[in-house]
Amino acid sequence: MVKIEQILYFLEESFEASTFPDYTHALNGLQIEGRKEVGHVGAAVDASEETIAEAVRRGVHLLLVHHGLFWDGLGPITGPRFRKVAALIQGGIGLYSLHLPLDAHPKLGNNALLLRTLGLDPEGQFGSFEEVEVGWWASASMDRGVLLERLRESLEGEVRLIPGGSEEVNRVGVLTGAGASALSEASSMGLDTLITGEAPHHAYHEAMEMGMNLLLGGHYATETFGVKALAERLADKFDLSWEFLHFPTGL
Repeated sequence: MVKIEQILYFLEESFEASTFPDYTHALNGLQIEGRKEVGHVGAAVDASEETIAEAVRRGVHLLLVHHGLFWDGLGPITGPRFRKVAALIQGGIGLYSLHLPLDAHPKLGNNALLLRTLGLDPEGQFGSFEEVEVGWWASASMDRGVLLERLRESLEGEVRLIPGGSEEVNRVGVLTGAGASALSEASSMGLDTLITGEAPHHAYHEAMEMGMNLLLGGHYATETFGVKALAERLADKFDLSWEFLHFPTGL
């Protein structure tokens, strides 16, 4: 068991969650206090009701998530929000959320890790949010079909290809989740391929007209890497046990 203060200090030092720019309701950091000492960590993409219920069943002490509780903003603690908060408090489970700080991290982040699973080495960043770059890109030099198959294997699922660019892929950017908004920036930087999770309808035409390959692997599937890596890092550093709570949305 380790004191929660040690974990919180390590997380803040590693991710600067309290100062990292993010969406208004991301609320990076500790969202719900739990027990004072932690022995078992759970990792999940979403702080959903089914995830929290499973964390209670599995005896999780600290739950690490990419998407926290308060995306819908300030509101009464009633209905599903009440049930989630009540379950966490009654179960003595702390909830810690990392959104863009986890996407951007060079070693434990979703974007850099996904590139590495494709056999590519992150070289630089792109995808600006409030003057902070969140995505990562790498040189590739491979056939587009090979990249597509590698991505399917990494995500263990189907990937949608919008083939606006060349069949020879040379510079690949990754901005997981809903990162298609970075198409224009990626193109201006000389990237020929963007990997993300999901995209709005108009992104199809943008990719085709810009001459960009756009690969869509699913919002959930592309954002499992960071929380797993972070939980494993905490387990190694503090001699804890950990597990991944897998509740795919198919989106």
